[in-house]
Amino acid sequence: MSLDTASHPGGPGPNELVPSRYALRVGEIDVLVISDGVLPLPAKTMATNADPAALAAWLDDMILPRETFDWPLNVLVVRSGSRTILVDSGVGVEYPGFPRAGQLALRLAGAGVDPASVTDVILTHLHMDHVGGLFGDGVKDRLRPDVRIHVAAAEIAFWAAPDFSRTVMPPSIPPVLRSVAKRFLSEYASQLRPFDQEYEVAPGVAVRRTGGHTPGHSVVSLASGGDRLTFLGDAVFPVGFDHPDWHNGFEHDPEEAARVRIRLLKEAAATGEPLVAAHLSFPFGRVAVAGDAFRWVPAYWDY
Repeated sequence: MSLDTASHPGGPGPNELVPSRYALRVGEIDVLVISDGVLPLPAKTMATNADPAALAAWLDDMILPRETFDWPLNVLVVRSGSRTILVDSGVGVEYPGFPRAGQLALRLAGAGVDPASVTDVILTHLHMDHVGGLFGDGVKDRLRPDVRIHVAAAEIAFWAAPDFSRTVMPPSIPPVLRSVAKRFLSEYASQLRPFDQEYEVAPGVAVRRTGGHTPGHSVVSLASGGDRLTFLGDAVFPVGFDHPDWHNGFEHDPEEAARVRIRLLKEAAATGEPLVAAHLSFPFGRVAVAGDAFRWVPAYWDY
């Protein structure tokens, strides 16, 4: 696999308007950002503790529809030394309601990445839009039997009896999240490699538990040759820069999630490093401090 050329071999498939992959390097580490598509969800889930008028004003200011927001859904493929690492896996194709997501297998193939080459998988948490891609044909049936799947031990423990009492999700979602996590933990039990707080998966590739969004929610930090990049999972959503104290309806501990978000954004603003997150605009960006809040600075694509 050659990730430094994977963003432009050939052209997109017949149903693809754009390749939906972007390659960059972090020192000696190759990184491929891949879009799994978009998830249309009620816009109000991005700000459950906000005045509806304030959320409407933010959406208007961003020239976005007030009712439904298309959440981007991004994953990473990382190559460091002899390890090829998939970070999150998207939503998969088995769940109705997300016809424009679940593109992982298609887009791995388009990028020339064979799932059989993946040595490790890092999951930021066990929500369905992060683990569902591991169930579908074209991925599960091609993963090597000894693939190592890294998940925080606190995340595994949480899903034994998950608490949704502080979330504000559409009512159909919690039962699906429960069943998906249970299925994942059953089908991949032998490949799990739990960690407590932080673990180096490969040279310069570390996963660190933050909690907040879920008890075992984690972020992935890449560092090599003085360069850095962080994958934030679900620690931040598009509205979280202007309003980091607004709660997302999928957060199991919204107050702690806000504290984690602010801490991570301050760290990233101080370093100036590129950021990727599951639900931020493709492919990556940076963050700057803006008064008492923050400002998202999308990347200029290097064609």
